[in-house]
Amino acid sequence: MKILALVSIGIVCIACEKAYIPKPKGYFRLDLPSHDYQRLLEKHPFTFEYSKAAKVQPHQSKSAEEHWIDIVYPEYKATIQLTYKNLSHEKLDKAKEKFLSELINDSYKLTSKHQVKAYAIDESVVKTPSGKMVTVFELEGDVPSQFQFYLTDTTKHFIRGALYFRIATKNDSLKPIIEYIKIDIMHTINTWNWND
Repeated sequence: MKILALVSIGIVCIACEKAYIPKPKGYFRLDLPSHDYQRLLEKHPFTFEYSKAAKVQPHQSKSAEEHWIDIVYPEYKATIQLTYKNLSHEKLDKAKEKFLSELINDSYKLTSKHQVKAYAIDESVVKTPSGKMVTVFELEGDVPSQFQFYLTDTTKHFIRGALYFRIATKNDSLKPIIEYIKIDIMHTINTWNWND
């Protein structure tokens, strides 16, 4: 009996010596919908196609101006903010050039504010199928805005867009959603038209 008790205690001690190995952190699973689009129907100086997974609503900040809109992805807590400026308010060409230059500089300043956390900011100029030139900024790192752009016809219209997430998580876990929404933003840019 004593031998059986000693063997049992020995087995329990040996079994308890196995080292515990924690499992790696997991990320939530994402089932992203297909990329289906619809035309913007609201009255604005512009039109484009946006994702059917998103909703368009007026921009909610106190400083919002007419024709500032948000494309909201409620399921992913993501928003593409579109801020529009009418250049034709400036009657003189010199004043218009100065105003446009200020808007473009502001776009660069707003993007550069993320340099503290960004480990890369890639700038490129994209030509849309209709011949419009769009400046695109892709930011990498744990930044609040991973994708920004501006588009102008240089005489009447200027629009700036920025993608934001209202969720506190690392961008590496958001990567699939960021890539998904980037495709939607590029579709929006490629279908953009000014209503003159």
